[in-house]
Amino acid sequence: MNHFNMHRKDFIVSACKGCLVAGGLGSILASCTSTRYVSSHLEKDGLTVNKEEFKINQKGAVAFRSFIIIRNESLKYPICIYRFNETEYAALWMQCSHQGAELQASGDYLHCPAHGSEFNSKGLVTNGPADESLRSFPVTINPTTIFIDLRKQS
Repeated sequence: MNHFNMHRKDFIVSACKGCLVAGGLGSILASCTSTRYVSSHLEKDGLTVNKEEFKINQKGAVAFRSFIIIRNESLKYPICIYRFNETEYAALWMQCSHQGAELQASGDYLHCPAHGSEFNSKGLVTNGPADESLRSFPVTINPTTIFIDLRKQS
C-alpha cells in the first residue's frame, strides 16, 4: 500500500511506533497521558493541591506530568499549574488576556481557540493577537502540597 492510500488505523499505528523509537521513556510516559483535571477545595485565601496529582505511575516507573488543570465551581476559569521541577511551579489563570476566552492546555503551551493567541508555561505571550501575559498566582510549595494564593496576582 502506498502512503497516499494508507488507512487511518495503519497511519496511527505507524506514527505511534515512530514516537516510541524517537522518544525517551520519561517523555513518553508524560506525553502519553491525558490531561489531568483536579477538583480542589476553595479555602479562605486560595487552593491547596496534593503534589501526588503530578505523579504518573506505570509499571514501576515514576514520571511527572508537566501540568494539571484545577477546576472549582466558584472559579469562572480553571487554573493550570505547570511543574518545572520539585521546587518550581507556575499557576496560570486560563483566561485569554486578549478577549477573555477560556484557554486550552497543550503541552508547554496554553492556546486560545477564539483568535489563536498562545502563551508559554510561564504565562508569557508567544503568539498574538494577545499582547499581555496571563494572570498568574503566587505558589507556596510544602512537603506534600502546593498552595495557590488567589488573593493576589504575581
